Amino acid sequence: MDLYLKGKTALITGGSEGIGKGIAMGLAEEGVDIAICSRRPKPLEATAQEIRDATGVKVVAIPTDLTDDDQCREFIEQGAKELGRVDIMVNNAGSSPGGVIETLTEEDWAQSLQLKFMGYVRCLRYVLPIMVKQGGGRVLNLIGNDGVKPSYWEIAPGAANAAGQNLTISLAGQYGKHDISFVAVNPGPVRTERWTGLVNAMSRDMNIPFEEADTLAPASIPLGRIAETKEVADLCVMLSSPRTHFVNGTQIEIDGGQEKSLMDRSRDG
Repeated sequence: MDLYLKGKTALITGGSEGIGKGIAMGLAEEGVDIAICSRRPKPLEATAQEIRDATGVKVVAIPTDLTDDDQCREFIEQGAKELGRVDIMVNNAGSSPGGVIETLTEEDWAQSLQLKFMGYVRCLRYVLPIMVKQGGGRVLNLIGNDGVKPSYWEIAPGAANAAGQNLTISLAGQYGKHDISFVAVNPGPVRTERWTGLVNAMSRDMNIPFEEADTLAPASIPLGRIAETKEVADLCVMLSSPRTHFVNGTQIEIDGGQEKSLMDRSRDG
């Protein structure tokens, strides 16, 4: 199936690794020119060159700290200038510290909201006027299933995710008249570079061995495993297509039907 993406352009935050890198590669394979950002210049440029070599599309790498409003503006404006327009905006950068309310610090809460939520807000603040002026666009907000399937050991990510989901649906109502459509993509557990850190947090907060914590997520998913990065990326590539433009103002879970209550070990002792 032709996704009608060849010749389109996309801006992708958090594009140097994990899900963001997977989406960047997937879009590039469909002929999309892209601009990617992350805070670390060397991994960012390495990913950009890897995508160039693999696909031949234009890849612009712009080091950006999404907690800084000026840097967000510069990423959007430079990316739009170098690509010529912005057909697709993928907000992906950011992670939130896991933990229960007794262990989360003020800094943990601030980090969660500043990057995972406000980073998206800042980028949208600058990209939406560009899309309005050019006559339309597509926004994908990579958020997470914690916002719709809450768990007390992931309360900070859940709060940031719920805010992001509200933002997505609200903006869909505001910008539909400009032919800009929005989707919130909510992954469950995904095997990325940061997975070990998440398992460590579960091990700590549930007071169980790492090996046991590592089995909790797969056991909570009927398919018996966590997602691979490419599975999430493939969904996002499809949702970036003009073929799915009418999918608007909604949330799509990609979590294998996870039942988070099955991960609760708080009653074991």
